[in-house]
Amino acid sequence: MKTLLARSTLAAAALVASLAAGGALAQDAAALQVRSWAATCANCHGTEGRSSSTDAGLAKLAGLDKAYLVEQLTAFREGKRPATIMHQLTKGYTPAQLDAIAGYFASQK
Repeated sequence: MKTLLARSTLAAAALVASLAAGGALAQDAAALQVRSWAATCANCHGTEGRSSSTDAGLAKLAGLDKAYLVEQLTAFREGKRPATIMHQLTKGYTPAQLDAIAGYFASQK
């Protein structure tokens, strides 16, 4: 009886550990997905949004307010803000994806 209880306890602990690890893997996968979306911006805005360009059109995105970034990305997507290529790029993302991208750049310091 003690052996059965010990095995059951061990099995339950293993299940909890695997579920916790699976949750961590899902979070890592989601973070990697957002980072890959944001990588599209690197050609113009620099790695992690840290543009070294003095061109005002290639703004640094790192550390900007998330709400501001969402507002600007949405304006590009809806054609309300002038741009050369941003209209086309932002149309390739859903509003939720743009929100995630904005959050990524806002978190870069």
